[in-house]
Amino acid sequence: MLKVKRALISVSDKTGLLEFARGLHHLGVEILSTGGTAKSLQSAGVPVVEVSQYTGFPEILDGRVKTLHPKIHGGLLALREKQEHLNQLRDQGIGLIDMVVVNLYPFEKVIQKKNVSLEEALENIDVGGPTMLRASAKNFKNVAVVSNPERYPDVLKELNNNSGLLSDAVLIGLAREAFEYTAHYDQKIFEYFERLRRANGFSALPQEAVLHFIKQKDLRYGENPHQKGAFYREEECAWGLAKIEQLHGKELSFNNLLDLHAAFAIVAEFEEPTVAVVKHNNPTGVAQSSGLAKAYQEAWRCDPVSAFGGIIGLNQKVDEATAKAIVKSGFMECVIAPGYDAMAFKILSQKKNIRLIKLSCQDFRRARTAEAPLWDFKQVAGGILLQEADQGILEPTQLKVVTKKKLAKSQMDSLLFGWRLIKYIRSNAILLIKGKKTVGIGCGQTSRIESTQVAIKKAGKNAKGALMISEAFLPKTDNVTDAAKAGVVAIIQSGGSIADEDVIREADKRKIAMVMTGIRHFKH
Repeated sequence: MLKVKRALISVSDKTGLLEFARGLHHLGVEILSTGGTAKSLQSAGVPVVEVSQYTGFPEILDGRVKTLHPKIHGGLLALREKQEHLNQLRDQGIGLIDMVVVNLYPFEKVIQKKNVSLEEALENIDVGGPTMLRASAKNFKNVAVVSNPERYPDVLKELNNNSGLLSDAVLIGLAREAFEYTAHYDQKIFEYFERLRRANGFSALPQEAVLHFIKQKDLRYGENPHQKGAFYREEECAWGLAKIEQLHGKELSFNNLLDLHAAFAIVAEFEEPTVAVVKHNNPTGVAQSSGLAKAYQEAWRCDPVSAFGGIIGLNQKVDEATAKAIVKSGFMECVIAPGYDAMAFKILSQKKNIRLIKLSCQDFRRARTAEAPLWDFKQVAGGILLQEADQGILEPTQLKVVTKKKLAKSQMDSLLFGWRLIKYIRSNAILLIKGKKTVGIGCGQTSRIESTQVAIKKAGKNAKGALMISEAFLPKTDNVTDAAKAGVVAIIQSGGSIADEDVIREADKRKIAMVMTGIRHFKH
């Protein structure tokens, strides 16, 4: 048990502080404090001894140095059960400090500001605060360390119920929380410097990866009823699926969330009205048009059989015409869009079994900003695989036309549309597109020719005049041969196969234009 006689309070977040400090004062606890915290407490009538007065040394360097003093850290780190330590404190005129109430400069909040300067970010890296927290947590048997304002009521209640004493169980819990807090704080600083490093041309992955997620909600089950499932968000997350708002329908499932992510990732890639229909994490159809209703109809028509019961992603507010088109197409599990006008919501919400989800593209597109996750990861037995996110956008100047037959500008625009889309489709992936809509999708096959054949079969007569997108190189000429027989007029692929020359010759023979990108988009 620890008797609290003297507390040092220095906080950035002053939530609940006055009531807590008054409670400590009522218990006869002497309060030391710094700068703004001291002024706040004094103005509220709470007696305070300023740290500079206590140490006999002023705050210096614009407040960078104020608690980094032997009279503070000696009082925190001394072992009460060790007489030698107590003798040294007596000889140096250092008193014991029994409680530290500290939270840190708002570094994470500051770096989220638009166009924050490096200087402002650096000035919000706390030094004295984490030092006091760590010192106190190290000596938790002798110092109570309170780093979370939410703990104030419980700590005060414990003190009042036990005549100013705190139990060992409370002390160790507070210490654990303090170390968790400083670890998270340092992780955010590390991530900020990692972004600075990458902005200056360094791209090596870190030696250690620390991932921190907080449970947002339990799900009914995982992919199957015998598996438990939950949704975890990144701590302090302000983007992505952590920001969805469900407006109608029953609870979302594990698989719903996976497919919502897949659908919205596609449409958020584009500014123009774009719709994706997704089933089992792959699109059954994607289309872009001058209007949302038309885009939806064209996306759905790509494969209406597979689309049944799917997830619809739209990157514009849903209007009445689009809502009517969705209802007309039969049962769909979910719709996710930046919003719904009043009539659209009325029409769609009449369907009891459809889930209506709201999410802005801006909240999803953080993945293409400086605050983005630096990497993508997949769990495997015994560890994780870590990689940079596949965020690159191909520019026309990067394309290489390798055949005798050239491309019209409209064809080039269509190929670039398809190339931006294909990185969201499971390998092996083949798209057939016309204009800016898919007419056939082959995905997840174990050979590329099978994916080509699936895409051609799905497209049917629409394969004639279509353009073909392959997310990786064509390993054999059979892909070109089958595409030509179906009526495909142009192909875009990564290139890089030992069979490239044979594939190009086959394309020339079949009078098909072919473009190579030099990069691929595997999605396993």
